[in-house]
Amino acid sequence: MTIAIEIGLTASGNPAEFDLEELLSTRLLVQGNSGSGKSHLLRRLLEQSAPWVQQVVVDPEGDFTSLADRFGHLVVDAADHTEAALQVVAERVRRHRVSVVLNLEHVEVEAQLRLAAAFLGGLFDVDRDAWNPVMVVVDEAQLFAPAAASETSDEARRAALGAMTNLMCRGRKRGLAGVIATQRLAKLAKNVAAEASNFMMGRTFLDIDMARAADLLGMERRQAEMFRDLERGQFMALGPSISRRPLRVRVGLVETGSRSAGPKLVPPPSQASAAEARELILAAPEPEALRLPRRAPRAPAPDILAQLAQARPAAQAAEPVAPASPAEQAEHRRRLRAVLAKVLMEPDAPFRPASVLYQDFLVRCRIEEVGGPAIDIPAFRRLLTTARAGIAAEVAEGSEWAQAVSRAESLPDDVQGVFLLLARAALERQPCPSDATLARAYGSRSIGRARRLLTYMEEQGALVVRAERGGKRSVVLVGLAWETAPGDPNGPEEMGPVT
Repeated sequence: MTIAIEIGLTASGNPAEFDLEELLSTRLLVQGNSGSGKSHLLRRLLEQSAPWVQQVVVDPEGDFTSLADRFGHLVVDAADHTEAALQVVAERVRRHRVSVVLNLEHVEVEAQLRLAAAFLGGLFDVDRDAWNPVMVVVDEAQLFAPAAASETSDEARRAALGAMTNLMCRGRKRGLAGVIATQRLAKLAKNVAAEASNFMMGRTFLDIDMARAADLLGMERRQAEMFRDLERGQFMALGPSISRRPLRVRVGLVETGSRSAGPKLVPPPSQASAAEARELILAAPEPEALRLPRRAPRAPAPDILAQLAQARPAAQAAEPVAPASPAEQAEHRRRLRAVLAKVLMEPDAPFRPASVLYQDFLVRCRIEEVGGPAIDIPAFRRLLTTARAGIAAEVAEGSEWAQAVSRAESLPDDVQGVFLLLARAALERQPCPSDATLARAYGSRSIGRARRLLTYMEEQGALVVRAERGGKRSVVLVGLAWETAPGDPNGPEEMGPVT
């Protein structure tokens, strides 16, 4: 039996319908600038198909939680769950065939990527006996599958991008039908967008997005200008589930509403006098005890682990502790470096954020019973940059290396490790590290990023790059008069020692 979902009306006034079974098999991509009606289109699709198929909505703004009142969707607030808990929730959702809305409104952007990746991973990894059809709607898909690096960590971005790729590329055999919406096609990863066979293209103004939309719809480039003329709620539709030729559709009405503020004008109340306005706005704040916070802030994981590492029984805490001798302090530093060396031996350690490495470091310190006070995250970052630079322990404690560390502190935290790697090479008169080695020290696989780092540090007055014969280069550290030997920038990646 064919299930037809009426999405709206065509330009001629005829109903525009999706073949639901075909849509689930071929997936859907919706594109349009802010205000073009993407969320309205998704809401119409969800409402019309709710009686026929299980639905999962990944909602970064909390716009679709109203589906719970009308259609019985379960709202899962991601802020109340860990990544592991969300993965279990997703597995139960598939087994019990419950329609849900994953509300990511109350978490930061990077946490949104991690939690959404865990939830989508749970949907994807469920056992074969639970592979029932599910429509998975992801709003603002460019957040979870960006075409380029963003301000979030590489680890979170890779996790979310991998989950979205699994959904769109491999999800069909597992019963997962991806429906993704984005404001800009240029910001959406191409391997994710390319897996959709149905398209709904709304109003857009940027030339690059109009050109990509025209290409996806099989239209000529000169016809791309029409996307600027589309009204709010109008889309050009194409795909095996709706039309074999580009079809202009006006989306129909919806039963549920969004909580987001609309563009309608709301006149302000009658103007108060200046004295009344001052009293209302600039009055003394309420006592903190009488104000209820919207949501209790959570302590970050590194702080919690640091507290665990420092925890001691009360009886021992009451006893006076004698100050450690220089020999004991040196032994403590040696053991910390040994633990850090084990952390950095993991294959993906160079590309993991410092905060993640810090958690692993604290756990390993507890396992190996490393006594003494636990170092905080700033001290750990300094220890990490020195270790990644491959400096021997006796050199790290010398006065010359202290000058290099002092110079590095004027640079951003993520650049200090690269500067210290160059400082080590200059101090030991070794060849200038290759671009691949610098990229690894930065925690990236991008050779271009390593070159931009050198340019950035030269602009900041931290070093001078010299071109040598044969295409080689050397680096001079400003203020230290240290210079590396000439090295090949295109050479292989060198695995520096960690002591």
